[in-house]
Amino acid sequence: MTERTPESLISLFNGLFSETLNTELVKGDDEPIYLPADAEHPKHRIIFAHGFFASALHEISHWCVAGAQRRERVDFGYWYKPDGRTASEQAEFERVEVRPQALEWLLSEAAGHKFHFSADNLGSAIGASEQFKENVLSQVKAYLTDGIPERPAALIKVLQSYYATAPLSAERFSLDGK
Repeated sequence: MTERTPESLISLFNGLFSETLNTELVKGDDEPIYLPADAEHPKHRIIFAHGFFASALHEISHWCVAGAQRRERVDFGYWYKPDGRTASEQAEFERVEVRPQALEWLLSEAAGHKFHFSADNLGSAIGASEQFKENVLSQVKAYLTDGIPERPAALIKVLQSYYATAPLSAERFSLDGK
């Protein structure tokens, strides 16, 4: 079995997107961030946290959702409030996280890596709601039915080939054990 390492994921991602979309996946030491190309760095950089495989998949999924204009802005110009969100702020977070986390689940499955929902709110007792989980699952199934967007579809194909995972199907996704 092929080992799932940050280095293998970096190699696969960069082999696919470094030249075609001028974007590189980079292992970071601290918080994740997306940085567009600038005078010092000629390539856009998806920097994931602490070398964690799951962090890389999560940050890649945000990049997959971001359109061309958003990819020209630091962290895609998205709203973000760190730990300690209120219930209403958490609800807004969940609303905007459905598509990225659905793509992350698909990428995780293609890489043979366990997916975990992220409420990204460790400073409070507010975890991922059941409704959020249902919404992410519904989006996964919609992608499988209606088609996965081009960038994540290309990466899924490469991940499946490299990690020798089975084709994605709706039967492989459920909330049991999540």
